[in-house]
Amino acid sequence: MKFTILIIDDEENIRNGLAADFEMDGYNVKTAADGKSGLEFIAKGDIDLVITDLRMPGISGEDVLRKVTTETPGIPVIVLTGHGSIDAAVDAMRNGAYDFMTKPLNLDQLGLVVKRALKGRELSLQHQQLQQELNGIHGFDRMIGKSAEMQKVFTLVQKVAPSKASVLITGESGVGKELVADAIHNLSPRKDNSFVKVHCAALTESLLESELFGHEKGAYTGADTMVKGRFELAHGGTIFLDEIGEINQSVQVKLLRVLQEKTFERVGGSQTIEVDVRIVAATNRNLEEEVKAGRFREDLYYRLNIIHIQVPPLRERKDDIPLLISNFIDRFAKENGKTITGVDAKARSALYKYDWPGNIRQLQNCIESAVVICSGSEITLADLPPTISQADADAQIMVPMGITMDEAEKIIIQENLAALKGNKSKTAEVLGIGRKTLHRKLNEYGLADDETE
Repeated sequence: MKFTILIIDDEENIRNGLAADFEMDGYNVKTAADGKSGLEFIAKGDIDLVITDLRMPGISGEDVLRKVTTETPGIPVIVLTGHGSIDAAVDAMRNGAYDFMTKPLNLDQLGLVVKRALKGRELSLQHQQLQQELNGIHGFDRMIGKSAEMQKVFTLVQKVAPSKASVLITGESGVGKELVADAIHNLSPRKDNSFVKVHCAALTESLLESELFGHEKGAYTGADTMVKGRFELAHGGTIFLDEIGEINQSVQVKLLRVLQEKTFERVGGSQTIEVDVRIVAATNRNLEEEVKAGRFREDLYYRLNIIHIQVPPLRERKDDIPLLISNFIDRFAKENGKTITGVDAKARSALYKYDWPGNIRQLQNCIESAVVICSGSEITLADLPPTISQADADAQIMVPMGITMDEAEKIIIQENLAALKGNKSKTAEVLGIGRKTLHRKLNEYGLADDETE
């Protein structure tokens, strides 16, 4: 993005000289001859950084600083002062100034301070944008995603949630199948009734049968009282059968009866119990292959698979990685009492390039670990697990000796753009620059074409 700098100084030569210098560096620049005019610019809301003289008639630089830090705290303020006002400048730092510099100014040093301050500003703005996306249309219950793949899942969930039809959710481990089941129940007319979850793979055959259908007193050794099963407890609501592909044939038969007739008997009992339960099931197995192999009943499969929702793996929806990272950083930074604004460019590149075989669950664990280890305000490559930080160790960009900075920058942009299959949004994110900045540089270097946004 192209930043806007506001320069407030009552000395015209300094004001205009700084403006010309920063405009040459590609910034938008606005100038004000006094604090009152400067505050009017800030009030309009299009200022990214303020450079203000400390001593001015009327509204002073101290007043400007106080106003910015209280009303628009995200805007960094750099204070300019004469040698005789160093103590006042130190006080300004205590009151929230980003930095201070003494006159006569070292323009190279000021340029570096401005660049550093605006990098922090850009990270802050990106973080705000991600939070807006998380809280807006891209957040769906607790599912997170703005990719086309996830938008299809959201649309399907919204369509099927109001119905009574059984739903089969498939996808690799860690993709968030349970969150899809949560959303289906919460968007359904049954949302005020029970939502009962059963992890089928965690129970033995006998325990699973008792867990699902309950048992009568004396049904087996240790059954001292009658216990209602999960289907009874879910009456009027939804039951979620996770890892449905793990249940054995005898339990499959009883489950088929519940789907067909809405009735069952408790283990050790003869009383027929009627239930009104919607079934949502999930598996990481290919149930069609399980049917062909004789391990899963075909009739049960078709009863469960009225509506099929396939949740894509993370490697196929990498556009969602920034949203997920932002969400996890917020959560784990709060849990650990830390202030972390995001990830730096190298760490961001590694997180993009890794294929995430463990999907969202693995990414979540990775970010939690990185937050705990991180000692600064940004997660770096060193904070990531070795399997991720070293995943693209061989992916290097060769920059020849003896070329100019512009030529080196062109190579870096070109190579990253090619590695990311022409996706400009991802390239800008990896390089740590705004999309507008990337577009401008592509035009400057003659690289602009019809790459993916």
